[in-house]
Amino acid sequence: MAFGGFNDNKQQAPMSDINVTPMVDVMLVLLVIFIITAPLFTHAIKLDLPDAPSAAAPQKPETITLSIDGDGRIFWNNDPVDQKDLGPRLAQQAQKNPQPELQLRADKATRYEIIAQVMAAAQNNGMTRLGFVTDVKDK
Repeated sequence: MAFGGFNDNKQQAPMSDINVTPMVDVMLVLLVIFIITAPLFTHAIKLDLPDAPSAAAPQKPETITLSIDGDGRIFWNNDPVDQKDLGPRLAQQAQKNPQPELQLRADKATRYEIIAQVMAAAQNNGMTRLGFVTDVKDK
């Protein structure tokens, strides 16, 4: 310890030297830790990439939801629409590029005649992307 020494003169004065062994042990452990972890921080590849013009990312087409309730009423994105006004709106949407996707949601009590009329109106006005949306029942 740092309180005394083994000298021949039997002097009881405290030792004035600093014991650096624990400090050296801690520094060596830290050095080993830094040697192991340092390559993990510098593991990157430096690249000088060329500049190249690219085309804009294609936009996702919007989605139009046509809902038909059990009474045959038609809703365009939750807004009621008359069946005679449906054709011009579909023709206007068919002119867009990219063409919107038409999702058809029908109540199970809806007559097939109304669904067929809506599908025919979509086809006659140039809509090419038509999908049916159903709800999955839990068993």
